[in-house]
Amino acid sequence: MKQEEMRKLADVFVRVGGNVQNGDTVVITANLTDAPFVRVVTRLAYDCGAREVVCRWIDQDCERARFLRADSAVFDEYPTWIVELFSYYDAKQTVYLHVESDDPDLLAGVEQDRLRRSTMSRSRALSAHSDNTMSNRVKWCVVGFPSDKWAAKVFPGLPAKEAEEKLWQAILRASRANGENPVEDWRRHNENFKMREDWLNNKNFAALKYKNALGTDLLIELPKGHIWLGGKEIDKTGRYFNPNIPTEEIFTLPKRNGVNGRVVSSMPLSYSGNLIEGFEFTLKNGRVVDFKAKKNEAVLKGLLENDEGASYLGEVSLVPFDSPINRQGILFYSTLFDENASCHLALGRAYPINLAGSETMTKDELREAGVNDSLIHVDFMIGSEDLSIIGVEADGTETPVFVNGNFAF
Repeated sequence: MKQEEMRKLADVFVRVGGNVQNGDTVVITANLTDAPFVRVVTRLAYDCGAREVVCRWIDQDCERARFLRADSAVFDEYPTWIVELFSYYDAKQTVYLHVESDDPDLLAGVEQDRLRRSTMSRSRALSAHSDNTMSNRVKWCVVGFPSDKWAAKVFPGLPAKEAEEKLWQAILRASRANGENPVEDWRRHNENFKMREDWLNNKNFAALKYKNALGTDLLIELPKGHIWLGGKEIDKTGRYFNPNIPTEEIFTLPKRNGVNGRVVSSMPLSYSGNLIEGFEFTLKNGRVVDFKAKKNEAVLKGLLENDEGASYLGEVSLVPFDSPINRQGILFYSTLFDENASCHLALGRAYPINLAGSETMTKDELREAGVNDSLIHVDFMIGSEDLSIIGVEADGTETPVFVNGNFAF
């Protein structure tokens, strides 16, 4: 891992992802193993004018020990000091940067009930902070960085150093950070997003029809006023940022009760230390009414039972089959990467930013407009080489959106 390569990824993370500017407070969340990269990011953030950089460190071994050994009651609680920390920084001109390097098997063998209760207590406690991030009231970005355990999962059988270097190079390619000028490469990437966003928003489809040979046959209605977004987004002050590094998706929200048909996964889903494989859903009036999986069906059942909104969809995302991530032919065991290899949907909460006028709506008004709410948001991949997506306008006019797995326009 060369220092210059690390600097390039940090450039993309800080200048493009977080778009750190003069006066920003930067809060970095990372694993202890990410320290060499976080030091580079910290110095660069100050060079960009950050007022202060605050690091929140996580130790994965301690996290696992807690889930396995802590008193059961703690999973129904969430520390008020963490809630107050986010409340404090949300009120400032803050950029949240998160480094993703988790061991995919970190939570393997942990009781699903503990995981579910922990997720619920955290989500409830941090609901205000979640509202702020999902509505872009603050800037935020997530980026991937290799760890030895993550690399061993992705490239089993290779010597540790070789596996980690191979994962590092895969991350650089996926994150478009391996060129001579990655920041300029991202400028062009965002321009391509804007072109496709404009086409979709001008079409203003009322629904999308999905079909492929895997068995997906799905009709997704889109709410009035839906907005397609992709690449860079805008915070409450009008400043741009890219929330995900990497990203290849253009996304919007479905109408909560307007999804009908069958959808079949095209890739495994890594969730809570378990790999859910060969799964599918049947939806009626937006709700999952039937499901099955070849592996870890009980885990999938628990996911759907998190709360009422967990069995409805909250995101519709378009990703070309020939994306640079999919072309690598790697299962990253990380949604940050795997969701950008394929068209995907998400169970659970929708992003209010995908609906015009949402910033002035109450939760009841958002629901009435067709926006799903939940304490979870879990992406799962459905894209394939033969995926067909047809856009249906309000007058019934049909226009190809995807042909043979890629954009038709």
